[in-house]
Amino acid sequence: MNTAVHALGNDRDAHVVEDICGYIAAVPPRSFFLFAGAGSGKTRTLVEALRRVTGVVEHELGRQYAERLRSRGQSVRVITYTKNATAVITGRLGENYLTVVSTIHSFCWELIKGFDQDIREAMLARKAKKLTDAKAYAMGKVKGESDKDREKYAEIEAEAAQLRRTETFIYHPDRNTYGQGALSHAEVLEVTAWLIRERPTLQRILADRHPLILIDESQDTMKGVLDALFELSKNRSGHITLGLIGDHRQRIYPDGHDDLPSHVPDDWARPALQMNHRSQERIVKLINRIWAADIEGRTQPRTGVAQHSRTEKNGGTVRIFVGDTKTDTADKIRIEGECALAMAVETASAAWQEHVRSYKTLALEHKLAARRGGFFDAYSAMDLLDKDAATPKSNGERTGPTMVRPLLGPMLDLAECLQPDRSLNEFAAMDVLRRHGVLANLPQPRAERQAVLDNIHAAVTDFAAAIFQDDATVRDVLAPLLKRGLFEADSRLVQAYGDASAPPPEPKVKSKEAKEDRRKRGWHALFKTSWREVGRYRAYLGGEAELATHQVVKGSEFKHVMVIMDDEEAGGNWFSYDKLFGAEELSPTDKHNVEDGNETIIDRTLRLLYVTCSRAEESLALILWAKNPNAALDAIKRSEWFAAGEVTVLK
Repeated sequence: MNTAVHALGNDRDAHVVEDICGYIAAVPPRSFFLFAGAGSGKTRTLVEALRRVTGVVEHELGRQYAERLRSRGQSVRVITYTKNATAVITGRLGENYLTVVSTIHSFCWELIKGFDQDIREAMLARKAKKLTDAKAYAMGKVKGESDKDREKYAEIEAEAAQLRRTETFIYHPDRNTYGQGALSHAEVLEVTAWLIRERPTLQRILADRHPLILIDESQDTMKGVLDALFELSKNRSGHITLGLIGDHRQRIYPDGHDDLPSHVPDDWARPALQMNHRSQERIVKLINRIWAADIEGRTQPRTGVAQHSRTEKNGGTVRIFVGDTKTDTADKIRIEGECALAMAVETASAAWQEHVRSYKTLALEHKLAARRGGFFDAYSAMDLLDKDAATPKSNGERTGPTMVRPLLGPMLDLAECLQPDRSLNEFAAMDVLRRHGVLANLPQPRAERQAVLDNIHAAVTDFAAAIFQDDATVRDVLAPLLKRGLFEADSRLVQAYGDASAPPPEPKVKSKEAKEDRRKRGWHALFKTSWREVGRYRAYLGGEAELATHQVVKGSEFKHVMVIMDDEEAGGNWFSYDKLFGAEELSPTDKHNVEDGNETIIDRTLRLLYVTCSRAEESLALILWAKNPNAALDAIKRSEWFAAGEVTVLK
């Protein structure tokens, strides 16, 4: 390993690939945690190390390691957080028989699939712990157990009884469609973690298959899985090596460890990438200051490596605009457009101009993005139907609730075949009908075949007529397709469409609402939603809209970024820019968390701001709608994150 004097400038990280190869190919090998900040070339580093240790690139130690893998029928396992990341790594790596790349969920399911008895035992252990925790919580209350507590116990015990009767398990989060044996994403991870810890046979299988496991985005990887792998690498030292790649400063999801570096064993190597190849110098300096900030309410240590921009990227534009959150939403949207025009002047870039709008807008929560993106009713309805599936996930699950099929799939595909002059692109429409099985299995007799084709033609014609109504609702557009059975529809959608009864009223306390009532309200809201919103909602789900939430764009990069920070309209309680920027005092709960050393709302929001700002390559506009603008401006001045000319007060 070359760990002596490192080259400065753009090549200051040139030694890291060689260092990693040394850790992997050493006898015995050494596990490592690679600190890889935003825009640091993490994927390139990972791919180059893999190419060497699998013999693709000439490397003496790598050649020997590759020969050992081949002789034992083994391979390197690379675990990513998203399907997109899997595709990127596979694409850059090329054909490589000694490397298997997959998402964490695919890896886990591949490992446990078919071990139904073991899965059942793991699930029962999970239920037993849930029951124990519920009883401990109830007994700790001043009034002791209640009837509601006992109902909860009975529910858990009934679920355990059902598990004992389940013979086969599959991986699918939609249990309503696929039955009791369907495991959700979280369940697959939890079961895998339990089995890795408790089943020596599975430990041997894993070590025999993959003596090297590299985990990308390790800061967001479920802590239970990571801890199980930590324990496995310790117990089978020399037989299995772990390589974690990530940046704890970019952890967004609660599944990962609060402070991953503190959980990495002391004897592991800790290489680091110091460069930021993505962003201009001004933006890199800002994210360094954000992470180094000493803010009231912060408990997360300021560990990490300060980044350096590329020598040729010595510019960049950063501005923060501060306004009053009591401003009307319509006025906020108008003013945000004026902020974009101000950025166009500052940067001399047409990207910020209204007729171009090639900047990315990031919002704190999905609700805020839906308001700004003009699909609030569609999002709200989907959230009532299936809260977990209603939002785009960074792990690549972006199809929306299963129960709304075919609304978000073939119907929108067919709608895109309609021209502005109301004509139909028949070639494109035929392609949609073929892809979605409408033209499959047509009857052979001529008369019957023609009758089916006439029905399809009538359905498409009526569908087109419905879409072009100015005030078309989802119910209007669904009518001709459900009536004529053009696309296969989920039974829950069909049943809800035919239910003319009024929805139940919105509960005063949402947590006490029955799932059936919530879902019925969702169907009612969806059917009366404007059809135009559905297309915007799908674009948002697929990451094609100009708007996105902070959480979803982690790993992405954009030349120009606008960040909308508006706690009031976001409606969440997990993050607070008002508290981060001093526009609101910390609550007693916040202060209690600080005293106990727990993760705080400041920690979460600071990381989210870090992620957001580090997406920008050339220019960055932050718009803060604060409860107390003057207090926020004072705090911004004290922070020294921005120069005086970079702060604008919105009137």
